[in-house]
Amino acid sequence: MPNPLLRIENLNIAFDDTPVVHALSLTLNAGETLAIVGESGSGKSVSALGMINLLPSNATVKGERWLGDTDLSTLTQDQWNDVRGNRVGFIFQEPMTSLNPLHRVGKQIGEALRLHQGLRGQTARQRCKALLQQVKLPRPEELLDAWPHQLSGGQRQRVMIAMAIANNPSLLIADEPTTALDVTVQQEILALLRELRDHHAMGMLFISHDLNLVRRHADRICVMHQGRIQEIGPVEQVFQHPQSDYTKALLAAEPEGRPQAIKQAPPLLTARQLSVSFKRPKTGLFKRQPPAFVAVQPTDFQITPGETLGIVGESGSGKTTLASAVMRLVTSQGDVTLGNDKLSSLSGDDLRRQRHRFQMVFQDPYGALSPRMPVFDIVSEGLRFHYPHLTDKEVTQRVNQTLHEVGLPESCAARYPHEFSGGQRQRIAVARAIILEPELLVLDEPTSALDRTVQKQLVTLLRDLQARRQLSYLFISHDLAVIRAMAHRIMVLKDGEVVEQGPCLDVLSAPKHAYTQALIAAAHLAP
Repeated sequence: MPNPLLRIENLNIAFDDTPVVHALSLTLNAGETLAIVGESGSGKSVSALGMINLLPSNATVKGERWLGDTDLSTLTQDQWNDVRGNRVGFIFQEPMTSLNPLHRVGKQIGEALRLHQGLRGQTARQRCKALLQQVKLPRPEELLDAWPHQLSGGQRQRVMIAMAIANNPSLLIADEPTTALDVTVQQEILALLRELRDHHAMGMLFISHDLNLVRRHADRICVMHQGRIQEIGPVEQVFQHPQSDYTKALLAAEPEGRPQAIKQAPPLLTARQLSVSFKRPKTGLFKRQPPAFVAVQPTDFQITPGETLGIVGESGSGKTTLASAVMRLVTSQGDVTLGNDKLSSLSGDDLRRQRHRFQMVFQDPYGALSPRMPVFDIVSEGLRFHYPHLTDKEVTQRVNQTLHEVGLPESCAARYPHEFSGGQRQRIAVARAIILEPELLVLDEPTSALDRTVQKQLVTLLRDLQARRQLSYLFISHDLAVIRAMAHRIMVLKDGEVVEQGPCLDVLSAPKHAYTQALIAAAHLAP
């Protein structure tokens, strides 16, 4: 047998004096996909980062690491720079923090080509365009000149994939590469990665919390819990005959149940002819202003107290833009009314005084949490603004109670966001929103960064909060299993237009529009 492409022996990782990964050993062959699964905080991403020397300075990495015949533990910094991005590609879990907000998309992809292949000018631009086409991004010529903030979460993730495969690496480490993508694009991207893997005999280390994807796209699976391997083996063997109790619990964790039935009541939120358009930049000094890009077509909908309206659709379909318009975070046309207050006519202090009534949990928990503030200050900031009469003791009690509600210990309050996993950061973001006891909560992909066990816990928590407080949710997700467990009604968006809407179970069991049918088929949604 030839030597494996990647060999890890007895890998131990610690931060300061705290061990987080214990005696990790695994191999990966060329042309093979090895999936690492486990709960948030189990050590999946830390292990991958430790393998290629990307952990912060307070981390200690011990053990053998081999890439082919190269002993990675002996490399200098210059040698590491040559390996990373060339022989090893890395798709990071959070594309917004990995993309430089000050550089256009084309320049960032081109940087990898310039450093490792020496490509510049039009040659590099054409290669960048071809890479965007490979990852199924529309309008690649236009997107090359776009800024990261102008792209949806799914589009940014695909840009990261293009950067990772730019130099045809022999090893691709994909850390939640489809987290921000809808189900149809997930299949396209993973099919593309599999095609690239087979064509280049590339090995892929695939980190994911989505067990359905792992089962369809991995050859072997490694299950981690609290920094230790629970079991490792061929995918079907582990799925059909799991050996460890933890693996059995992980496989059984699926969002289930339905939200509580709603009572007839006047609508809490009403949107009439709500639409969003963005100006396009001029392409030349003497050229005409191009027509505006319509991100959301005029849309009408209502949400009653205690109801969840689910919004589904592809990346770039306008889901997040629609939610931002409801939250008055982008300029929009049309009317938005919350109770008896017309939000679309409020601004400045008048709008700020109403914001405790409608809160948002953003898709990106990394960018939404200030890295300079401890969790206590993050969660209590809105509370101190809207309820200045509360004493310090009362604020502390409310923060501790809310952290407990989202499944975090009180000790988390003194720590900073960078000390938490992606799933834990998302729970902090939920805590920050619900501590104000809003009437409407807008949730933009709140479970996308969470493993199945935590998804199930969060879905249960959100339903319990809804039942107790008569909360209304505008719930955006590409995960139809989560939507089925959360939503009373569904709105399906495509290219900014509502193509189908109706009661959740009716739409999922008997979709009328071809696009909805394709979404459900791609999700492999069990009855």
